[in-house]
Amino acid sequence: MTAAGQSEQPPAHAPRRRRSRLRRVVVVVAVVAVLALAATVAFATVVVRRPLPQTSGTAQVAGLTGDVRVVRDERGVPQIYADDAEDLFRAQGFVAAQDRFFEMDYRRHVTAGRLAELVGNVPEAIDADKVVRTFGWRRVAEQELALLEPETRAYLQAYADGVNAYLDSREPDEIAVEYTVLGMSVDVGTPEPWGPVDSLAWLKAMAWDLRGNYDDELDRALAYSTLQDISLVDELFPSYAAGGNATILEPRDLEVDPAAPADAAPADDADAAPAAASAAVVPHTSQALDSALASARSALDAVPVLVGEGEGVGSNSWAVSGDHTASGKPMLANDPHLALAAPSIWAQVGLHCNAVSASCPFDVAGFSFSGFPGVVIGHNGALAWGLTNMGADVTDFFIERVRDDTYQRGDEWEPIDSRTETIRVAGSAAIDLTVRSTAHGPIISDVLDVDAVAGAPTEQGTLLGTYAVSLAWTALTPGRTADAVFAFDTAQNADDVRAAAALFDVPAQNIVFATADGHIGYQAPGRVPVRADVPDSPVPADGSWPRDGRDPRFDWQGWVPADQMPRALDPASGYIVAANQAVLPAGTGPFLTNDWDYGFRSERIRTLLQEQIDSGDPFTVDDFNRIQNDDWSAFAKVLLPALLDVRLDDEHTAAGQRLLREWDGHMDADSPAAAYFAAVWRNLLKDTFWDDLPESMRPDGGGKWLVVVRDMLERPDDRFWDDRSTLNVTESRDEILTQAMVSARRDLTVEMSKNPDDWSWGTLHRLQLEHPVLGGDSIPALVRRLVNPSAVSMPGSSSVVNATGWNAGTGSFEVTTGPSMRMVVDLGDLDASTWVVVTGASGHPGSPHYADQLGAWAQGSTFPFPFSRDAVEAASSDVLRLTP
Repeated sequence: MTAAGQSEQPPAHAPRRRRSRLRRVVVVVAVVAVLALAATVAFATVVVRRPLPQTSGTAQVAGLTGDVRVVRDERGVPQIYADDAEDLFRAQGFVAAQDRFFEMDYRRHVTAGRLAELVGNVPEAIDADKVVRTFGWRRVAEQELALLEPETRAYLQAYADGVNAYLDSREPDEIAVEYTVLGMSVDVGTPEPWGPVDSLAWLKAMAWDLRGNYDDELDRALAYSTLQDISLVDELFPSYAAGGNATILEPRDLEVDPAAPADAAPADDADAAPAAASAAVVPHTSQALDSALASARSALDAVPVLVGEGEGVGSNSWAVSGDHTASGKPMLANDPHLALAAPSIWAQVGLHCNAVSASCPFDVAGFSFSGFPGVVIGHNGALAWGLTNMGADVTDFFIERVRDDTYQRGDEWEPIDSRTETIRVAGSAAIDLTVRSTAHGPIISDVLDVDAVAGAPTEQGTLLGTYAVSLAWTALTPGRTADAVFAFDTAQNADDVRAAAALFDVPAQNIVFATADGHIGYQAPGRVPVRADVPDSPVPADGSWPRDGRDPRFDWQGWVPADQMPRALDPASGYIVAANQAVLPAGTGPFLTNDWDYGFRSERIRTLLQEQIDSGDPFTVDDFNRIQNDDWSAFAKVLLPALLDVRLDDEHTAAGQRLLREWDGHMDADSPAAAYFAAVWRNLLKDTFWDDLPESMRPDGGGKWLVVVRDMLERPDDRFWDDRSTLNVTESRDEILTQAMVSARRDLTVEMSKNPDDWSWGTLHRLQLEHPVLGGDSIPALVRRLVNPSAVSMPGSSSVVNATGWNAGTGSFEVTTGPSMRMVVDLGDLDASTWVVVTGASGHPGSPHYADQLGAWAQGSTFPFPFSRDAVEAASSDVLRLTP
């Protein structure tokens, strides 16, 4: 058992800005070692290859009760066969450690707030540890273990036993090359044994990155601090209906009565509410409050991104009825859009009981996480399921009034709960961290710099204390998501999906499924808070703004009951599309959030599906793959008329605009017009909004900003068009559009060529996958070439179906998020299904399977996804027999 609040390591699948910060952490401690290693041929020939796993022959694994076969295809993807369920997961743990242990170990260091323990006295690592310890991810995971079903605990333990069986007979340099590099500068020691809590803690990291609207909630308050006008803030956060796109379901599709009352399930920490105080905290601004909010933002930004963040984090998923497919059975597609790095976040795997029975019920294949047993997305013989992020509002920020060691609740001052966490720093003295919490959750505004916030009293004086910001988050209440994973793996029908979804506490996801007996369906799972109406609140009490911690009317009232979460089976349309858009029209069903993806991807998918249905041409797997790679941009439809209407008299400048006249709106990698259009969009957002908003709110260029700008195009004198940095000048819409087009022509001339015909979107829009530890620019070129796959030019863009996201707020077009995998399942012929991941099956840079799927993935190709025993054996490349 580790010390309170401690755990182990992570992977960094994050946007480039934050990934590079974590890479610098390791560069500081390892660069000397890498330089020495890179100078020797042995590094490339011996050190790099030493950790590669045994994939054929026979290997003994302690704890097995019988033989297990591990069948790998030509891409190294394992399919595991066992007689016993625990042996199956014991073997999965062994194989995961063979292929990806450093990634697992790195993840658990981050999820436990122990990054500095791994890399040393580096400020970024220490800040990350402080915030993660404040959240207490591992503490919550430890509490969850006791809540799980005995079978789940047994599977987690078996998986851990398999991991440890692999580790026991190996030195660190035989496990991963990363340990060799780190070991030259810090004492890495022998990796600690794996335990069930290490697996559970990863679910907290996944839930954090997929938590929903916390960015929007803080951004509203921060935007108000500069705009001082609620109407202007609201203009930047238009309603989902303003986007004009369809929801996942219509009320007529629901299996539950949308008008039925949703009595809240009690919250685990519900208590008697004290007397109410005034709710007038936000909107409201003062230097002290702004400081607390900004400090909270800084603390949250210090958390390493393990799955993804921002507008690009989403997914596409859809299912089509067998009435419209060539096989006569339903088909399903899923491609989660997450941050991209090497190795991929997903681990492809098949888990098969030789004889399926009540005691060994698994015959499932799909995508797992390294470090967690089972299959998270995939199919068995009866059911296929996909996940997309629902984006439900599962976090709220509370503005607390804090005085010494108390905080205000109603008219009373109550004691703050405190605990001490010890952060161990490799090569330096340990750091004691005091974590403080209110009834709402941990106080996050003083984690990184206590004095900066604690020394700022409210504008009403010290008698009312100081401002602090606490975080309420559903994932900080222990839950049973781990039970849900195994329930999905064995589910057979819609009732089983519903039962599994009731266990899937966090993160809140859209579940789209299809069954071999001919059904398609949708189910919303997740623990979603119920919020009370507060009639005299200065802003909506729906969680879209930070809340007054003094007033108990803002406290969560419990959870939306599982049987009230939206669900549907076999809608009349013959298809279901879930791509992060709103689940239902506003006012229908339980309140989930107001901050949805604006539905441009989902609307394009619906259009393509309906067009083919109307044509009478039945869907095939190839059709679904084609739709997954569609790169038509709704941005073009909205913006082109305005851009083409701008008069550019200068021939040189107008050359870019001419490209747009014949452009079809597709973000093809070789398209000059797509490159120019993206540059115009980037510059338009900069010229319009950067002067009005805090730096942390610079527009990323996603679907929300398309809705904002589309509506502004109808208002030529909207305040946001004016560039406040130009004194005594008031810019209009047309002036800003002209300026954006002129500067885009200039930028691309510098970045690519004077001749627009030489431009291409793929030259700007490139994906450079980077190793989370050894990938940075400060690492010698020999090592970078080894661990970082070659950059690839990409089609697609933000808010298109092939969602290769980029962040306009950084000024760069580089790909930061994208389809982390693609899967298509045909329930009429499971062996005709396809799959692909962004890199490969192995986490070892010296393995041929480290990035052998990247080329196909970038080009939109996929690989066969065998499932039946005969198909798996036919695709076999290596077979390893594991024996007791």
